[in-house]
Amino acid sequence: MNVAAPLIIDSTPAMERLRAHLQPVPAFDAIPRDHAVAPKGDFQLNPGFTPFRAGPLMPAAVLVPVVAYDGGERVILTKRTVHLSNHAGQISFPGGRVDAEDPDVIATALRETEEEIGLDRSHISVLGALDAYVTGTGFAVVPVVGVVKPGFSLHLAQHEVAEVFEVPFDFLMDSRNHQRHKGVFNGVERQWWAMPYQDYYIWGATAGMLRNLHDLLHGQTAEHANP
Repeated sequence: MNVAAPLIIDSTPAMERLRAHLQPVPAFDAIPRDHAVAPKGDFQLNPGFTPFRAGPLMPAAVLVPVVAYDGGERVILTKRTVHLSNHAGQISFPGGRVDAEDPDVIATALRETEEEIGLDRSHISVLGALDAYVTGTGFAVVPVVGVVKPGFSLHLAQHEVAEVFEVPFDFLMDSRNHQRHKGVFNGVERQWWAMPYQDYYIWGATAGMLRNLHDLLHGQTAEHANP
């Protein structure tokens, strides 16, 4: 795999728990193309779910960047610009669809992170991955979890990213901050996880991935199996 040289980062309990529970980053051919066989996704709260876009799932990857500050870990999140065709204005992890030139999933996540927020891969050490997550827009997204060494600088792709902010890791992993909301999309009632933080509404696929990370760390199973 195309991985940056290992960083020397002081170990913390949170980092050790992540290391112990995450799975290896999958190969491209292991990313599901059919939502019916995918392990995680919007269907976890929505029995009978089908993506809005027909056809095979499009493979993608995001980076879950956990910054190892002395005072506690924090997760970097982005707010997307309002004119994008997918997930406009929403809170997201940096990432995007797989390009033909990407040698592996890690390369996709690191490339997209550099392109979107300018976080250099020399500050990132990949710990592992979560199960691929199927979105309503028809993507199978692999969340690649990486620990980020402090001291980095960011440069936003302003056409794609409106804002970058950080949320305490402990806040996101506390189930008391996880809310189940519902609404109507394309005439169908849907449910989703939400984790409001200050003025930011973290919801949808991003919150779903964070909930799956929470469940993994706490030894819990999904509330709804894939129908």
